[in-house]
Amino acid sequence: MTKAIRLNRNGGPEVLEIQEVTVGAPGPAEIRIRQTAVGLNFIDVYHRTGLYPLPLPTGIGLEAAGVVEAVGAEVTEFRPGDRVAYPAGPIGAYAEERLIAADRVVKIPDGISDEQAAAMMLKGMTAHYLLHRTYAVKPGDTILFHAAAGGVGLIACQWAKALGATVIGTVGNDEKAELARAHGCDHVIVYSRENFTDRVREITGGKGVPVVYDSVGAATFEGSLDCLATFGMMVSFGNATGPIPAIDSGLLAGKGSLYFTRPTLMTHCADRGRLVEGAEALFAAVLSGKVKIEIHQRWSLRDAPEAHRALEARKTTGSSLLLP
Repeated sequence: MTKAIRLNRNGGPEVLEIQEVTVGAPGPAEIRIRQTAVGLNFIDVYHRTGLYPLPLPTGIGLEAAGVVEAVGAEVTEFRPGDRVAYPAGPIGAYAEERLIAADRVVKIPDGISDEQAAAMMLKGMTAHYLLHRTYAVKPGDTILFHAAAGGVGLIACQWAKALGATVIGTVGNDEKAELARAHGCDHVIVYSRENFTDRVREITGGKGVPVVYDSVGAATFEGSLDCLATFGMMVSFGNATGPIPAIDSGLLAGKGSLYFTRPTLMTHCADRGRLVEGAEALFAAVLSGKVKIEIHQRWSLRDAPEAHRALEARKTTGSSLLLP
């Protein structure tokens, strides 16, 4: 028997229950992992509350790192003792041990710890597809990244700066502003006291930016559209303050023939080749020193409810871990 967090009903953090579970032998294409660190992400809150519905009862969590304990008969890429990590599920990462399809994991290279891997896979590979696939950031671009001091934000702003962009980041307070400046932001807007749309227009000489990366959602959506230059791209990849309103195509037309997209990491990782490509790019960026992984919060696995409360209260910065 091993321990895992289970979700039997949707609701507040109190519905996260630690239970004894049985993890059997891996199937032909599976591996069994003894998990050493589990990533905490805002999508976990969406799953817990039911905003992103899951069949109940269920496990929870999408990202973790650990050591291979056993492999199925058809698995040739991994063997017991390998350190591995995964960025996007399947669901059930909040656990001491688990089974997972071998094609969903990658080996952790030397020079990267298990904790770093668990802290960066989902967030770092999100940053990768945002900056390289959704809108390919190039030298000379000026971009706007909301929640710049968050887990994705700290990674993405460093990476965008390394790509040659001028980075504008928004944050909620002065402490987070200092953190964002130290991680790639050329301009930081404290949205609790500044109008971020006005500031972006001021910084860009009235032109606006070619792309806005927005995981905040309802609170920033319309203002983000007003930050865009003609033909700009609005990238909505989360909704921490609630879902965005229904999209009126006429609104996009009237604000300058804008583009809107709602990408997900799950789509970008569905294909094994794209999963490996993104992971290798992320590992290379970290090993080169261009991107540093900041782990600012750690909780034990059994304290997952406390971790969710902190996450929802916006009391976290950088990456957070649950330790089995």
